[in-house]
Amino acid sequence: MTTITITKKSDDTFKSIECNGHAGYAEYGEDIVCAAVSVLTINLVNSIDSLTEDKIIVDQDEDQGLIRIRFENEPSHDADLLLKSFELGVDSIFRQYGKKFLNIKFRRE
Repeated sequence: MTTITITKKSDDTFKSIECNGHAGYAEYGEDIVCAAVSVLTINLVNSIDSLTEDKIIVDQDEDQGLIRIRFENEPSHDADLLLKSFELGVDSIFRQYGKKFLNIKFRRE
């Protein structure tokens, strides 16, 4: 199962996104749930890096299926919009494939 943890501050600004684990929908290379989450996550990192001035810290471990994105400062308006788009995308995957393969957690700090 892939677990996505979206951490926000008390004022509802994003602090970090973490995707951890492999979905287990199908064999490696055939897992469309894992591929969809990976595409959204990698696109989020690339979009923030290319389209905003925000500074992010990215940790990853391909074997564990881990990608963690943390902001050095409060996300800009543009980064916030990209993050909301990511949240919308993973929620759509969750609605289609259910909690057997994907878990989305929300945290407040």
